[in-house]
Amino acid sequence: MNNRFAVTRREHFNAAHRLHNANWSLEKNKEVFGKCNNPNFHGHNYELEVKVIGEIQDDTGYVVDTKKLSNLIKNEVLDKFDHQNLNLDVEEFKSLNPTTENIAKVIYLILKPLIETQYELKIKLYETPRNFVEFPY
Repeated sequence: MNNRFAVTRREHFNAAHRLHNANWSLEKNKEVFGKCNNPNFHGHNYELEVKVIGEIQDDTGYVVDTKKLSNLIKNEVLDKFDHQNLNLDVEEFKSLNPTTENIAKVIYLILKPLIETQYELKIKLYETPRNFVEFPY
């Protein structure tokens, strides 16, 4: 019998961003990114799901302690991203376009080294209730 489980913690943060490629003209940026290229930025209410996949620990009955996972997400992601302008305030996006795909990947890269190696990590990030990305897939 498979003894692997997926434990998911859902969190929320608000952030502003602008989708823009500095190598393109303003016209091309507007054509590709539309309203998301607003030079005054725009915001989203992001919903974040952090999934840890692994086997139950014999001593606790947990795959992972969700309180510890919640604290990790708060300290490493939410405190850094919530109510920030991603382009201006978050170092990772100073030279990386803050698309939902890139935000999810950055969150993964922040958290993965802090999750024990026997666990698999998956990130699901909702930009809107109907638009979301998953990484890795």
